[in-house]
Amino acid sequence: MDQGKIDLLRNNIIADQSHWIDGKAVSASNNKQMDVLSPINGKRLCTIAEGTAADVDAAVKSARAVFEKGTWSRATPAERKKKLLKLADLIEAHALELAVLGSRDNGTEIGMSYKAEPLSAAGTFRYYAEAIDKVYGEIAPTSHDVLALVHKEPLGVIGVIVPWNFPMMIGAWKIAPALAAGNSVVLKPPEIASLTLLQMAKLATEAGIPDGVFNVVTGHGAVVGEALGLHMDVDCIAFTGSGRTGRRLLEYAARSNIKRVYLELGGKSPNIVFADAPNLDIAAKTSAFGIFRNAGQVCVAGSRLLVQSSIYDSFMEKLHAVSTKMKVGDPLSLATDIGAVSSEVQLSQNLSFVSGAETEGAKVSLGGKRVMAETGGSYMQATIVENVNSNMRLAREEVFGPVLAVLKFDTAEEAVKLANATDYGLAAAVWTSNISTAHRMVRAIRAGVVHVNTYGGADITVPMGGFKQSGFGRDKSLRAMEKYYDLKTAWIAL
Repeated sequence: MDQGKIDLLRNNIIADQSHWIDGKAVSASNNKQMDVLSPINGKRLCTIAEGTAADVDAAVKSARAVFEKGTWSRATPAERKKKLLKLADLIEAHALELAVLGSRDNGTEIGMSYKAEPLSAAGTFRYYAEAIDKVYGEIAPTSHDVLALVHKEPLGVIGVIVPWNFPMMIGAWKIAPALAAGNSVVLKPPEIASLTLLQMAKLATEAGIPDGVFNVVTGHGAVVGEALGLHMDVDCIAFTGSGRTGRRLLEYAARSNIKRVYLELGGKSPNIVFADAPNLDIAAKTSAFGIFRNAGQVCVAGSRLLVQSSIYDSFMEKLHAVSTKMKVGDPLSLATDIGAVSSEVQLSQNLSFVSGAETEGAKVSLGGKRVMAETGGSYMQATIVENVNSNMRLAREEVFGPVLAVLKFDTAEEAVKLANATDYGLAAAVWTSNISTAHRMVRAIRAGVVHVNTYGGADITVPMGGFKQSGFGRDKSLRAMEKYYDLKTAWIAL
């Protein structure tokens, strides 16, 4: 990346945005618009359409019509593959523009946004494009006078709802396999980070994906998300976000057509450092980046640090040294390590968690304050909170900000008990040189992803999802395609 090119793009005027339905821009049925405010400086970037239930219905009808027509749903695997690869190429060709646009929209530091958003999304579309013609049906073992075939057929219309922290990356995890399987998609992007996903839909049309196959309806979750969840002609909802919203979507499915609902919810992931970790300096650096990058707004962030008592003081010294050097600043500067918090609402929530922890007896040993308020943006220091115990709110609930809760442990058994002492089970990490300890911890920790001697980096080839109240949806890997197929048995008497 080149800072000069980033600076040329940072002040581009962004046109007011409409929905993208049936391959064209469509205004909200009530003609209302919502302001888009940048967390970088609090200033208005543009407006997006404030969607209604009628807008969702129009998008679903478009998606259903093209599905029934078969232009995409019955296209050959080679045809779908070619167009999804073209979409991946277009996303990559516009990667810097998309990354800058996304950083202006949600505050992610550009060094992370560029790789984690457009480049990741392009890679995801390529992965599922290449998978299309490797998916086979089955011939069942039966008696000699019967032929039993199991066909995989696309579900129909998929409703996709994604969060604001990595909208392109997480959006691609759901959209790419859904489209690869032959479905149509109606996407509800996050209110405060819709711009890159609108661009993705426009690029899909440019790539030759038929009109109506990929639709975007912007607006408030309580309106657009609810309308998708209750719609009688949506066959599936794929969602990443809060547990509260996930529960509502399950209720909406029960109240409507019993649509499938796949949920990837919150996390309070434990990062466990044993005294025999192979390299404490690397563990400290990785732990800091595992919670503070993107201002802690990462679903798998290592937000609980569990340190063995015998190395606690020395490890915390290393962690503080790394964390203190991490620069909070302009998300569009390549020198920035920690960008903006996504909104004033989120910043206020982060600060309330810190003050609440202090009230409960914890100690803020680093940060804990708002910074750069003079910019008009939403910025917060990297924050480390010690003297935390497992009963405190900070140890149990997801903050989704740059706030690290630190706990001590003595034995592996105690570490497991602390690690599992939340309602969540999304991710975890274990640092140890003992292979037996590593395997025992992987088995004992209730989490969908357990890292060993690293944090993060699990790529598209493996499933992503959680245990317990982190939900039961699985994104990524070939297994994700299974969510978007129906199985049909043909039982043929010979």
